[in-house]
Amino acid sequence: MRPYPPIAEHGLIGDLQTCALVSSEGVLNWFCSPRVDSPSIFAALLDHGRGGHFAITAGAPSGADEGPEGRAGVVTRQLYLADTAVLITRFLTAEGVGEVVDFMPVHEEHTATDRHQVVRVMRVVRGTVRFMLECRPRFDYGRARHGLALDGSTARFEGPGVTAYLQAVGPVPLEADEKDVRATVTLHAGERAAVSLTVCDARSGPPPPVAAADMAEQFTAVRRFWHEWIGRCTYRGRWQQMVNRSAITLKLLTYAPTGAPIAAATTGLPEQEGGERNWDYRYTWVRDASLSVRAMRDLGFTDEADAFRRWLWQRLEDGAPNGEPLQIMYRVDGDPYLSEEVLDHLEGWRGSAPVRAGNGAADQLQLDIYGEAVYALAQSGQVNEVVGYDAWKRSAGVLDWLCGNWDRPDEGIWETRGGRQDFTYSRLMCWVAFDRGIRQAVANARPADLTRWMAVRDAIMEQIMTRGWSTDRQAFVQHYGTTVLDASLLLMPLVGFIAPRDPRWLATLDAMDTELVSDSLVHRYDPEASPDGLEGTEGTFSLCSFLYVYALARAGRLEQARYAFDKMLTYANHVGLFAEEIGPTGEQLGNFPQAFTHLALITAALALDDELDRAARRAEDPGRPPRGASRG
Repeated sequence: MRPYPPIAEHGLIGDLQTCALVSSEGVLNWFCSPRVDSPSIFAALLDHGRGGHFAITAGAPSGADEGPEGRAGVVTRQLYLADTAVLITRFLTAEGVGEVVDFMPVHEEHTATDRHQVVRVMRVVRGTVRFMLECRPRFDYGRARHGLALDGSTARFEGPGVTAYLQAVGPVPLEADEKDVRATVTLHAGERAAVSLTVCDARSGPPPPVAAADMAEQFTAVRRFWHEWIGRCTYRGRWQQMVNRSAITLKLLTYAPTGAPIAAATTGLPEQEGGERNWDYRYTWVRDASLSVRAMRDLGFTDEADAFRRWLWQRLEDGAPNGEPLQIMYRVDGDPYLSEEVLDHLEGWRGSAPVRAGNGAADQLQLDIYGEAVYALAQSGQVNEVVGYDAWKRSAGVLDWLCGNWDRPDEGIWETRGGRQDFTYSRLMCWVAFDRGIRQAVANARPADLTRWMAVRDAIMEQIMTRGWSTDRQAFVQHYGTTVLDASLLLMPLVGFIAPRDPRWLATLDAMDTELVSDSLVHRYDPEASPDGLEGTEGTFSLCSFLYVYALARAGRLEQARYAFDKMLTYANHVGLFAEEIGPTGEQLGNFPQAFTHLALITAALALDDELDRAARRAEDPGRPPRGASRG
């Protein structure tokens, strides 16, 4: 087992309540239960020695020449079963070809449960392959001891309040290895064996006995679930495979019992190897989730948009602990308390410490979230139903509050820990809040202080156009009083603040191209020019790279946009997943996979398809006028 494989060398499986990462070598090295924000059961990704892992690897048959590490000549390949979350890791050896099929049965009733199952099927398609199994759980981020009870084909790992059951099907001779379990399985062409890992509350009792027929039914059911779900996707454009994979990834990162999407499946994966920019992304950011609603709605997934709308209405009804209408992030069940702790017993991925659980940025002031929240509620309302009166009053109350609070310095979208500023993006999204609120009030004949709202909306626009615009740089800037650029402003045309071919916007796009863009990859800002209170550097931000494609496409720069998009897709990993950032040599960095990146990929693909189709129609009909401003 290779310690600390590259971040990108993983596939994601899940059951819509939690998820797991499996490396391209067949090692499950990240899994939390019962929820994705629960303490880990396996976390070798963050500490090879202490974190725990569940490995099924392969080598030559017994007696063959294996070399010093026992896996000489083994080539691995990994792929998804098309349009599903079923992951297949293939082992190509000198003696045969074997596969490990990984999946998690989906809880389709979407009721929260403490019981979660990982199914791992070993099979040989040619020749003879020897599989090696190691199951080494380490409960509570590796801090808790556990006990082992081994009874034939079932191993019971007893942690503090949590029990994991490993059940074997077929010729899998489980052996105790101190408090862990191992097995060696030799299979020939056409043969298969399997193991099922069920993690549950210690009081829940053991899972029922499992047979090969049960696993076959589970496989059929999970495959059918994903095929039926992705079958609702309305996208039929040029990049369907990548868009489908991004949609499935967003679905896997959404906690089905509440409809709340999380930012990423992991914590602690660094923005720079060995650096300190290592955060916990297993929570629901109002910003990220709200923008996900737009992406999913545009693909035809209205149920997901409505589920998040209900979750967001509940947060507005509850209010934030600090007395404001919302805070920037929550747990998937709406719990606003995310106290941050340092897991100093974990060395971090390739020594990237500290590893954190929880997120101390939860109590920051980020005024942009109100724009994204109203934006999401407006999108959902347009999809299925007119906003109800009680829900509307809560939404109107947010805008009334924002009338007196929009002009405050805040920490901004990037959650910098270097002090508050008058961030242009925060003002932009406050403008969006009033713009969409006004439109909703008028369209649905709802009571509102429209005179005040319109005055504030117009004041925000005037302020951005005067103080957020730098005549020296001929560009919109990160915050008032600076000349630093910020890629978050790539959302300006998407939200309808400015036309995508407005001279000021085209000048801003040119300035970003000069300062923030490197071979089509986009930095979110320059930390040296605008210190953010943290040590170290970071890679280019994949969210921004896809938003750059969107902006280029809407600006009519189609050749440049398509080339940038196609190049960006080459940075996807072997199964189409993206982390948060791209490093200097093309490596993926940051938490993985990242919802923000995948929703931006969808947004870029839809816009680029639209503009390419329009260009094709104009070529056929030269008299057709060009597209005007977007009011998304």
